[in-house]
Formats: sequence, C-alpha cells, structure tokens
Amino acid sequence: MAKQIVPGKVYEYKIDMWSTSNVFLKGHRIRVEVSSSNFPRFDRNLNTGKDASNSSIFVKATNTILHDSEHPSALVLPVVPK
Repeated sequence: MAKQIVPGKVYEYKIDMWSTSNVFLKGHRIRVEVSSSNFPRFDRNLNTGKDASNSSIFVKATNTILHDSEHPSALVLPVVPK
C-alpha cells in the first residue's frame, strides 16, 4: 500500500526528471504540469491508498505548490552548451 499524505500538511519533494532533453528556441515557453500519477508509465493512482488492481474507486486529488518566502520552490533547468 502506498504511503498516504495528510491533507493540509506541507511536504518537500525533490523530483528527479530523469534524462530528458529539449531544445528551447527564442520565444519558446515552458509549462509545468503537476499530477499524482504518471499513467501509463506507472500504475494509475486512485488517490485512496488502495491497490489499483483490486479497486475501481477514484478520488480527485488537488495538488498545491507553495512558492512564498517560507516555502520557496524552484524548477532547475541545466543548460548544455552547443
């Protein structure tokens, strides 16, 4: 069973994006999408803590990223020279 988080509690996550690469040209923009799942790469997340193979009940998740002086957030994008 997956470890469940407590609603309203603040957690710190460091997420490894693995080896990814993209060429950004002038005028390109970046969008960050936050999800509690990565289906179909990984099993779906029901947001209940129950096993996805034995349950069909889903619960909507709300993910919040705090970005203030007390809870700074960052997206680090390394630059590889040409």
